[in-house]
Amino acid sequence: MTRYLSLWLPSLATDRIIRRTAAAREAPLATIAKVKSAQRLAAVNRAAARHGLRPGMALADARAILPDLACCAADEAAEAATLAAITDWCRRFTPLAALDPPDGMMLDVTGAAHLFGGEAKLLGEIETRLAAQGFAARAALAPTPEAAWALARFGKERLIEDEAREADMRRRLGVLPLAALRLDAAVLAGLAQAGLRRIDDLILRPRAPLAARFGKPLFVRLDALLGRAKRPITPRFEAPAYLAERRFAEPVVQRETIEATILALAQDLARLLARRGEGARQLDVSLFGVDGSVKHLRAGTSRPLRDAAVIARLFREKIEAAAAMDERDPLDAGFGFDLVRLAAEAVERQDEDQANWLAPAAEEDLADLIDRLGARLGVRRVVRLEQSDTHWPDFAVTALPCALSPPPRHSRADPGHDAQIFAENALPSRPIRLLQRPEPIEAIASVPDGPPLRFRWRRVLHDIAAIEGPERIAPEWWKHRALTRDYFRAEDSEGRRFWLYREGLYESETMRPRWFMHGLFA
Repeated sequence: MTRYLSLWLPSLATDRIIRRTAAAREAPLATIAKVKSAQRLAAVNRAAARHGLRPGMALADARAILPDLACCAADEAAEAATLAAITDWCRRFTPLAALDPPDGMMLDVTGAAHLFGGEAKLLGEIETRLAAQGFAARAALAPTPEAAWALARFGKERLIEDEAREADMRRRLGVLPLAALRLDAAVLAGLAQAGLRRIDDLILRPRAPLAARFGKPLFVRLDALLGRAKRPITPRFEAPAYLAERRFAEPVVQRETIEATILALAQDLARLLARRGEGARQLDVSLFGVDGSVKHLRAGTSRPLRDAAVIARLFREKIEAAAAMDERDPLDAGFGFDLVRLAAEAVERQDEDQANWLAPAAEEDLADLIDRLGARLGVRRVVRLEQSDTHWPDFAVTALPCALSPPPRHSRADPGHDAQIFAENALPSRPIRLLQRPEPIEAIASVPDGPPLRFRWRRVLHDIAAIEGPERIAPEWWKHRALTRDYFRAEDSEGRRFWLYREGLYESETMRPRWFMHGLFA
């Protein structure tokens, strides 16, 4: 059976401010927000709550009760970022961690509790670690997300065992208030007016009259609470295909130790990948600090990879590149890391290659170079040129990331079209270098609309010794609105070769054509 852990941070907004400003935790503190042109309390800490202050109270009334109340403006964006950071930190307990805004998160800990000594110890460890970071927290664990959420916020007990039956869940959850069903305030007020205040009051009543008055969602939530209907959570991060991790009794801070740990994890990960005949395409190293911080190092590959030494070298390149760019060590551990995790987030099929001592290693070396450059510069910044299915020269080649689009392989028996074009003593039909934009030239022709005898380009006059053409190229009318082009390959008296074109009208060429320089032959 699945197991869900709900984590509630009742004073997230004020705890965030206390941690940031180093204010006294015992001093009353509240955050304020403007609601309908009135300043009201958005959140209060425990010290303020003990004086009777509560969220929603007018600031003037709160000042009358507690004149020395410290106030700060509410910052929903900062609170959401803090909640996201804590959710990321919770991935040390399970990869399946979901946000539960505005003040909680939901973890799927199925099959993970035994790693921490059992479910009760897991709850205690999470609360203790968050308390050490300055966050008050309350955790609860149950077979359904709704039951865990209700226990964390309203229950006296915090754990419903895996073997608990529905009758046992009804007994434990029936004493909770109806607010544990996460109903709207208007629905709760209507239920209270009808004399229904606890979950037991709903269970013992006929459903049809209540559903007709308060809507079907009322019993949909009740069934989900009791496990009669399954509602899965949506993790903030997808669970990786494979992962390996190391936990340390004492935090590690040395960079050499961390790099050695990444190598050891890469060896474990390589064995897992080899069993399934797969290779990693996207890798992630997560470093969990004892102070609650989490650092991520991500590296992509140009081909499926499960070589431990190469994986470790990719992250070494990543660390060195980050240090050179930021002028600080990206592995600055602060108080140290107590958990290092290596995950393969994306994998592909990788069959074993037959070893051949006659085969050159150029292809393997190129892939290794692409991966190393991608680790330093980013996988999308290392590109290759790919031919496009178009005759229009301006769009004939596209730059694609090497890691995301591996180059096509050609057979040695069939060298392909490119090899035939660049055969010995053959003039290529396209220049190796194209100008970024075609540049106009002044052409001098012997006959109207004929090929030029000479032309002026960039203030230099060129006499044409040989010319070949025309080759008419028309754009795709459904993509580009442009004129047709008649291309010529020309060679001047000094042996320089140019790719010229004459621009004409698509339907009729009544206008005087214009000439352009588009490329240079080697």
